[in-house]
Amino acid sequence: MVKLTEATIRTLPLKGTDALYPDDDVPNFYLRVREGGSRTFLIQWRQGQVQRRSTVGKVGVYSLDEARKKARKLLVDIDNNIDPIARKAQARVDDRQLFGVLADEYLEFRAKDLRPRSLVQCRHHLQTYFVSLRGLPLHRINRATIAAELRTVAKERGAVSANRGRSTLSAFFGWCIGEGVIEANPVINTNKSSEGMGRERVLTDDELVAVWDAAPANDYGRIIRLLLLTGQRREEIGGLRWAEIVDGAICLPRERTKNGRAHVVPLSPQAMALLNEQHQRQDREFVFGEGANGFVGFSSRKKKLDKASGVTGWVVHDLRRTVATRMSDLGVAPHVVEAILNHVSGFRAGVSGVYNRSAYTEEKRAAMILWGNHVRILLARAAGGNVTTLKRAVGGVA
Repeated sequence: MVKLTEATIRTLPLKGTDALYPDDDVPNFYLRVREGGSRTFLIQWRQGQVQRRSTVGKVGVYSLDEARKKARKLLVDIDNNIDPIARKAQARVDDRQLFGVLADEYLEFRAKDLRPRSLVQCRHHLQTYFVSLRGLPLHRINRATIAAELRTVAKERGAVSANRGRSTLSAFFGWCIGEGVIEANPVINTNKSSEGMGRERVLTDDELVAVWDAAPANDYGRIIRLLLLTGQRREEIGGLRWAEIVDGAICLPRERTKNGRAHVVPLSPQAMALLNEQHQRQDREFVFGEGANGFVGFSSRKKKLDKASGVTGWVVHDLRRTVATRMSDLGVAPHVVEAILNHVSGFRAGVSGVYNRSAYTEEKRAAMILWGNHVRILLARAAGGNVTTLKRAVGGVA
């Protein structure tokens, strides 16, 4: 008998078309050498009258010690009536039935009958609102899971967004029932949020300064400050790509906006300075975040920001409302504010929106510079510095 070592597992010869070499240290653990040269670790055990085998891993992927540790764990599971073969089969089913996989299939299916704007909103709900569900198999998502997600959306985005997202989720799970993936809709009997009059929170100048000063010197802090300077949605800035920053502006393609319309956001010098602080990150696609994706993790960091700033009772989306309100106070015309926010309502809705395709590029740029200077002056005043009076009224008197 040859002892299995790091050297022998690579040199033991093939006998016939399939050779098994038992391990002295771990009973029922083997090295398998097959015709063609493949070498794998496996376990072998008897279940009733049947001899069963389950692969542990490939030589080269696992060291001998790593394979032994995994084999011991699998053999303990077998003693506890946990079948590793059945578990692997269930894992393969789970991989095909992940929320994210099925949500993408559902979006492709609904693309045939939903209006473009409705499809954009549906995609935004499933891929952004409920991003934390994407890695979960559907059979592990229950009513408590959905209720917790809806509470988070209501807290971060407001009651209206939570209820719209709930409707999208319910339709999605209903489709999954029709596809035979699940038996029940976990959204049914979850609570709806009370919409009331909607959110009206606008940060005061003092609160704005406190949030700015408390924003940490990291990705999250720079995102918060950039949101405060631009009035854009947090997903648009959190997922910002270097390729989307062109000639002093953020240029968002239609796939990245909530209403499915391409959007150009001129940047003030203050906003450009924030992006320049990220210049060392230009070796990756995304301006913010880690790994292969943009920034995630707003909720946990928001609590720390509230504590550091002393400003409570607000959500990140309120920065957008604050920018719009304060710009109007500075004299920026409503149609320019709406163009900056990429809103399709009010001045840009209905017949007017159909015939008036002006991008208001210059007006938007002037408004963003005006707003950036306003923020600079607020910060200077808070720090006891000298300030300069702003020129009001961009794009006409509001």
